[in-house]
Amino acid sequence: REGINWTFVDFGMDLQACIELFEKPLGILSILEEESMFPKATDKSFEEKLKSNHLGKSPNFIKPKPPKPGQVEAHFAIVHYAGTVPYNLSGWLEKNKDPLNDSLVDQFKKGGNNLLKEIFADHPGQSGGDAGGGKGRGKKSGGFSTVSSAYRDQLSNLMKTLHSTSPHFIRCIVPNETK
Repeated sequence: REGINWTFVDFGMDLQACIELFEKPLGILSILEEESMFPKATDKSFEEKLKSNHLGKSPNFIKPKPPKPGQVEAHFAIVHYAGTVPYNLSGWLEKNKDPLNDSLVDQFKKGGNNLLKEIFADHPGQSGGDAGGGKGRGKKSGGFSTVSSAYRDQLSNLMKTLHSTSPHFIRCIVPNETK
């Protein structure tokens, strides 16, 4: 109507293949959780398992480009709607285990703050004792909790919310004073 030239941009309603790459039973998050449970697992074994399950089988999972000078080498890349994102796996397994969490909870339980003691009463902590009847959020069988399992739960809740709504993307247009 106003003579403004523009092109339609699909803001990602076709992300299902990429989402499944992370969420499916043998997806990135599942493999990360599985590898985190094995004491002898390494970043290299995690990388090999990811590549054997996804490289050449999923169009969204690709080999990364060689790094530019000063950049860290990526182990794989994922094609998102906005572009290709390289990922470096160094330390993922250790970070996923979240070892600080249980030791921090133990300190809260031993501390003098009654509110913190009450908040963390249900969490078993490092000692393994369950003071509150076994109510653990984000716990896997055997009491093993990972960052990726909590992330997966949050992602699932977010996707349920998004699918129950009708999102609208609004592009900001800078007015052209000469037209």
